[in-house]
Amino acid sequence: MSSDPPQSPTVAKTEVTVEGECPIFAATFAYWDNILGPRVCHIWAPRCEQPLLLSDGEVTFLANHTLNGEILRSTECGAVDVKFFVLAEKGVIIISLIFDGELKGDKNTCALSIILPQTELAFYLPLHMVCVDRLKHIIRKGRIWMQKGYNIISVLSSEIVPIMELLSSMKTHSVPEDIDIKDTILNDDDIGDGYHEDFLHKAVSSHLQTCGCSMVVGSNPDKVNKVVLTLCLFLTPAERKCSRFCKADSTFKYDTGLFVQGLLKDSMGSFVLPFRQVLYSPYPTTHIDVDINTVKQMPPCHEHTHIQRRYMRSELSVLWKVASEEDIAPDTDTGIHTDESFTPDLNVFQDVMHKDTLVKSFIDEVFMLKPGLNLRSTYLAQFLLILHRKALTLLKYIEDETQKGKKPFRSLRSLKTDLDLMVEGDLNIIMALAEKQRAGLHSFVFGKQFYTSVRERDVLMSF
Repeated sequence: MSSDPPQSPTVAKTEVTVEGECPIFAATFAYWDNILGPRVCHIWAPRCEQPLLLSDGEVTFLANHTLNGEILRSTECGAVDVKFFVLAEKGVIIISLIFDGELKGDKNTCALSIILPQTELAFYLPLHMVCVDRLKHIIRKGRIWMQKGYNIISVLSSEIVPIMELLSSMKTHSVPEDIDIKDTILNDDDIGDGYHEDFLHKAVSSHLQTCGCSMVVGSNPDKVNKVVLTLCLFLTPAERKCSRFCKADSTFKYDTGLFVQGLLKDSMGSFVLPFRQVLYSPYPTTHIDVDINTVKQMPPCHEHTHIQRRYMRSELSVLWKVASEEDIAPDTDTGIHTDESFTPDLNVFQDVMHKDTLVKSFIDEVFMLKPGLNLRSTYLAQFLLILHRKALTLLKYIEDETQKGKKPFRSLRSLKTDLDLMVEGDLNIIMALAEKQRAGLHSFVFGKQFYTSVRERDVLMSF
């Protein structure tokens, strides 16, 4: 690093205690001052076993770098620009979210940034969208706090600290990119360790129907992690890097945005499900309890997105209506704060309603092959390839029927017949895989209007 530049006046600093190794230099909140230019307002620095050393002056210099050239920024109101800097000469990468906000009565250009060493680039990239999506929403809340003249730092800290904890946990407990099928349930001859065929079938089927997002809950960490590994077999290598094992001492909490994560129950055998974090996940989630072998899932993508957006708007509306900073805690994770027009359904997980033939046939046939050989791995790869091609075929079918979205889609019955997806579970699996390739597919096919699960089934029966 070069000699330290002069530090911005009165830079406040928060030290965040993080277990293990934290792959972050610091996080900063800066804004453009018309007199002083780029000015750092707050620094969050991790305090861990092996801290990454970076002086406050260097952090200030790097944070200033993100605001240079933003003075003429012209975007629509409320926009958040995400910028990714790789400064090889400094050996760092900077993820910066640029937005407009009011400070001391004036409109300012602000930047919320995370600074990491360049050596962590490969580790961070798969988790980029997870962090960005969470930071974007906390910025929405922060802009309201700024508009009302309150302290935005407390709001930003409510997400900066969990993200530091998330990256630290992923550094030590993330699922490897390559998984040996010998370490999973698919290597057992008798489904083993208390698992029965119906449970495994239902878990994998629901996992695929919810776009590969699942939480595995239990009291035995070995049993939980074995199911985590098994479900990760059905994910891409990049998605596995966004999945996490459970930790034996049960310190990990549910994190929004991960694909598969293992979570341990407390000493009383209970687990508190964080409603807000689950609802804010980009995709629906499957809940698997390995102690009692139950599988439940959230509603399909279009319904999940509808409820999520209503909850977000309601949460922001409550923040806007508060009369003083003391009336409501900025960290809404501790409770459900919504306006009177929206009453969320806390029972977001439902029984798996739709059976399938795709996963059922795979489970039946894969255990006919000898364990301990590469045959089961090859058969799994072939099964995933078939699912992927069916999803691509479905997308192409819808494109042709709608002239690439110019017309509404009105031939669901024909699609199910032509693509051999008459069983609802099969259709849900292929639709979920296609959704990850074309976001919004569910809303386009089923209509933008919100349908409850019962109404949706009624609509499907009418085709």
